[in-house]
Amino acid sequence: MNELAVERLDRRAVVAVAREGARLAPSLPAGVRARVDAARGHVERIAGGDSAVYGVTTGFGALATTRISAAQRKELQHALLRSHAAGAGDFVAPEVVRAMMAIRAKTLAAGYSGVRAELIEALIRLLNAGVVPAVPEYGSLGASGDLAPLSHIGLCLCGEGWALDNGRAIPAAQALERAGLEPVELEVKEGLSLINGTDGMLAMLVLAIADLECLLDSADVTAAMTLEAVLGTDRVFRPELHRIRPHPGQTTVAARLLKLLEGSAIMDSHRESAHLVQDAYSLRCTPQVHGAARDTLDFAVQVAERELASVTDNPVVLADGRVESGGNFHGEPLAFALDFLAIAAAEVGAIAERRIDRLLDAHRSEGLPPFLAPQAGTHSGFMVAHYTAVSLADDNRRLATPASVGSLPTSAMQEDHNSMGWSAARKLVRVVDNLNAILAIEALAAAQALDLRAPLDPARATAAARAAIRAHVAFQAHDRFMAQDIHSLTPLLRQGLLTRAVAPFMPPTTRSHPDSGGSP
Repeated sequence: MNELAVERLDRRAVVAVAREGARLAPSLPAGVRARVDAARGHVERIAGGDSAVYGVTTGFGALATTRISAAQRKELQHALLRSHAAGAGDFVAPEVVRAMMAIRAKTLAAGYSGVRAELIEALIRLLNAGVVPAVPEYGSLGASGDLAPLSHIGLCLCGEGWALDNGRAIPAAQALERAGLEPVELEVKEGLSLINGTDGMLAMLVLAIADLECLLDSADVTAAMTLEAVLGTDRVFRPELHRIRPHPGQTTVAARLLKLLEGSAIMDSHRESAHLVQDAYSLRCTPQVHGAARDTLDFAVQVAERELASVTDNPVVLADGRVESGGNFHGEPLAFALDFLAIAAAEVGAIAERRIDRLLDAHRSEGLPPFLAPQAGTHSGFMVAHYTAVSLADDNRRLATPASVGSLPTSAMQEDHNSMGWSAARKLVRVVDNLNAILAIEALAAAQALDLRAPLDPARATAAARAAIRAHVAFQAHDRFMAQDIHSLTPLLRQGLLTRAVAPFMPPTTRSHPDSGGSP
């Protein structure tokens, strides 16, 4: 993979760095370096004087009125990282930390932070070397940026704090030595510039978007398989019914379901049957629910792309040399998007759980055996797999409660409103994981049900999806270790197993907001 230009990172490039080991170009281009150097010159001029400039000649937060002597201004930056690296709890996933590092490097390279080009390149070297700072889960309130998490990263860059080694924390100095890297000695304003921003919230949002782009497509496939298996109707997906309520996501999902079910012998077998006047909502209203989730995802993409093209440092160094304080570090735009996306993903999981229940209930599954067990009674089939789906859906119901409405004041009331966006992001990570597992259970149950409809054949697309599942998990003729099947399939759905399987039969899925990836 070619090295990526830090100043042009878009959200897909961030995912590539976080998950695929993509590398950033180690040196800044001349034009970028010139902007960075110009801003740095303004900071050094100010640092040599007595003007009160936040974080340069003053303390932080409620200590902003405390003047710092010239002799102590470099030490101020190191002290800041040490005091603010105060996180607790389990460590966040390495992919999140790598995404944070890439986003912070991009922000600093925009030339509004007043740091040296050498600091940006040192952060890039740390990332490219595969050193992952150990960042605890708790500590950010998502308002003055993700201060504690970013401080753990910045402190590692300086050879202090912790880094991860196969999931355990080791001294950062040891990790740097192994990688052949020297600790960074910070100059004026550089500690503050490393930690004041929304990078953690944005990193988790970008990664969740990448997962949900795949999982929402997968949810359409599992829904089509379930509807086919319980002898539902595809008439409700006809375009004339959705043109009169033209939400983009709803229209997209209805069209996808029609294509997924096209040519199904199972569907053809009961088109003239009056066995149901109307399907249950969990079948009939799939476009309305999945579609609303897609529209929410489009909104989240727009927010993420705007934020990735933003500067969230404070204070910022303007082109004319002024250093101005503002509030761009406040995470509310991200917090709302993160909370909204968690609600949407939770609802996709909730309707999938209802479809699983219908597949397993012999009174409502139109002739399928109880719990999809060919020898029901002796064998329990998917009975308790459904319990798992219910527990995951219930967990998502709690996690979908917004974090962004729960502000608490800090820093002696200087920071008296916080977005709680980091908490919203951590919740979303769990919701996406839970949704992934629910869809894996529906995929397994729906594949089992389609097998039980033999000799009738499913549609070409759903048959391809079933074949993709069967390449990893066999038909369940009798009870076996069910958790193993679920765990086998769960990561494959996130990696696009079903999306790839049905791609030859499907029109491309379009998004409302293409990647911007631009620099501010």
